[in-house]
Amino acid sequence: MPRALITGITGQDGLYLAELLLSKGYEVFGLIRGQNNPKAALVASIVPEVKVLAGDLTDLSSLLRALRTSQPDEVYNLGAISFVAYSWEQAALTTDVTAKGVLNMLEAVRLYCGDDISKVRFYQASSSEMFGKVQHVPQSESTLLWPRSPYGVAKVFGHYMTINYRESYGMHASSGILFNHESPRRGPEFVTRKVSLGVAEIADGRREKLIMGNLDAKRDWGFAGDYVDAMWRMLQQPVADDFVISTGETHSVRELLSAAFAVVGIEDWQPYVEINQDFLRPAEVDLLIGDASKAHDKLGWKPTVPFEQLVRMMVESDVAALAGDRRGTPR
Repeated sequence: MPRALITGITGQDGLYLAELLLSKGYEVFGLIRGQNNPKAALVASIVPEVKVLAGDLTDLSSLLRALRTSQPDEVYNLGAISFVAYSWEQAALTTDVTAKGVLNMLEAVRLYCGDDISKVRFYQASSSEMFGKVQHVPQSESTLLWPRSPYGVAKVFGHYMTINYRESYGMHASSGILFNHESPRRGPEFVTRKVSLGVAEIADGRREKLIMGNLDAKRDWGFAGDYVDAMWRMLQQPVADDFVISTGETHSVRELLSAAFAVVGIEDWQPYVEINQDFLRPAEVDLLIGDASKAHDKLGWKPTVPFEQLVRMMVESDVAALAGDRRGTPR
């Protein structure tokens, strides 16, 4: 039975990845930060087979203990402070966790492996936010990185550190440059879930307005369940490498709103949306669209959930959850 350790197990990617690995017969361990982490119950309810370990990406000794306990064949480093807007307010903390945390995890794997560096395969969750002020459309693995947020800068550090450990020590270390990927499990602070939840609440009469920022920003949005499959495929390759994972389509926040409101039968959505300048980024990333042809060719991976279906999935999930609240049933 193969064994895997997932950092960031409490996020949407961690949960979907755990489900995927369990379905493939893995023994799965999940790293959870902090004592009495409130999200531990979420892991227990969705993937009860996962064995939870305490650890912190800023604490190298805790990572070594987790590796010795789990004895993994594969490590998926998904842990990060991942909300981009928050990274301007907590730039140092974002750097400690999202940047230096990658170094700590890589070093822990190297020390754990000792002379047998090939016994653990490593996946790093890189991000399309690394492209920032995009220098080429669409963006591929060779596109110049120009991050526009502390989060993006931290991800660039982790990305290049992963490459460095691969080249310096021969570690099987791959990075997935994942473009925006969403699901009903996405946190409500992210724009897609903010929209799906807000639309559901407006349709239910619980809210009058949805407060938004830049409606013209464009993103390449896919389904998180598809993207974790790409992560797994990377670690099955004989040679480690870096891969862009994306749909190859771009949609604006305005299109996201139109699609979401249409699910609840509202065609003229503008009266329900208010623009607040406070939600604008200090340095905006205007257009992200990925070229995943390398992943198509080498991994045999392609997305399966189109944009409109993804938006419908998220809105209908939030509508159902609100209906469950009214009936007093569990979400």
